[in-house]
Amino acid sequence: MRHRLSPWSCLLLCLPLLPSCSSYSPPDALASMSREEVVARMGPPDTERRMDAGSRLEFPRGPYGKHTWFVYFDAAGRASRAEQVLTERNFSRIDVGMTQEEVRQLLGRPGEVQMLGRGRGVVWSYRYENSFCNWFQVELSLQQKVRSAGYGQPPECQARDDRSDR
Repeated sequence: MRHRLSPWSCLLLCLPLLPSCSSYSPPDALASMSREEVVARMGPPDTERRMDAGSRLEFPRGPYGKHTWFVYFDAAGRASRAEQVLTERNFSRIDVGMTQEEVRQLLGRPGEVQMLGRGRGVVWSYRYENSFCNWFQVELSLQQKVRSAGYGQPPECQARDDRSDR
């Protein structure tokens, strides 16, 4: 015997999950929050980097998320600003010859990493908010330098397009 859930039952089952969505982006009143307060609201960061005048926490929302938040802290350990870094502006700053670490400094951790055949390197892919079903991809050589960068179509979009062609 198969049981079916009514739409109301599904809604009731999903309600407890809604509070977890509130920590997706930095809180509006971020200024002057402590590191501990930010982590309590957003969850553990992927990376913490020391900066000239403080530090930065990185919060990628992947692998299917379309945002990576960098939260900056001053020397006193208080949040000073937050920015979503998966943007066209930052993508345009990726140049051939940049190091893998320089890409990480600009974009954070990739949502997906694919190995290239014959040991030629890797491709880092970043989903981001856009009007099309695109992602930004960075090809890195074995020497961990950018060989090329540009836009592609993620697999879920290719599968959708293949189904609509039938």
